Formats: sequence, structure tokens, C-alpha cells
Amino acid sequence: MMHSMGGFRVLLFVVLVAATATLAAERYTDKYDSLDIDAILGNERLYQKYLQCLKGGRCTPDGKELKEVLPDALKTGCSKCSEKQRQGVAKVMKFMTEKKPKDLADLEKIYDPTGSYRKQYQEEAKKLGIANK
Repeated sequence: MMHSMGGFRVLLFVVLVAATATLAAERYTDKYDSLDIDAILGNERLYQKYLQCLKGGRCTPDGKELKEVLPDALKTGCSKCSEKQRQGVAKVMKFMTEKKPKDLADLEKIYDPTGSYRKQYQEEAKKLGIANK
């Protein structure tokens, strides 16, 4: 049974947008903001590397940073994200919602087992045009 995961999805891949951003005092690093998100989403092999890392598999150094930052991004509502990173999040989430809903459900079981983030960010997801399924 699919839950309404739109809000959770908004934040789930926040670090993917920043392409393995590291925690900073006030903001996530913008070191990877020039990364081509479309290239990652369009390349199943690259996409799967990030996904498997988040699911507990082997991580590249970049993937490890991604996995470490994700809980903070969820907890803080992406408060350390730049506007460019937020725009990238919306792009990733739209893709995931339309093309990879099972992957999102799998990640929600790991990162939001109680559904609290999903509920918390549901309105933001709607504003970003991310359909809830």
C-alpha cells in the first residue's frame, strides 16, 4: 500500500541535489551545485549507486556524505539548503514520484518509518507540484 509520501520525498534526496553535500555551520556545501542532476537521473547505474548506498549498501565517499547529511536535512526541513539545492530537490522528487515510487517507499521505511516527515512536509510537496501517490 502506497502512502502519501510527497513531503518526505521533498527532503529525502536533498543531499542528492547537493551531490553529497557535507554539513556546514549554516549551509550545506555548494561544492556540488554544478552537478548535472539530469545526468544522474538519466543514468540508471549512477542512480542505483546512490540508492543502494542510502539503503545500507556500499557507498562511495560522496555517497557516504549523502547518507550522513540526509537525517539532518529531514530533521531541519532543509533549512541549510540553498535555493538552487531546493530547486534541484523538486526536480529529483518529481522524477522519483513519477518514475521510481517503489524506491521512495523503500527509503521511507528506512528514513521515515513512522511517517512523521511525510506528514510534516506534505503541504510543501503540494506547493512544489509533487503529486502524492
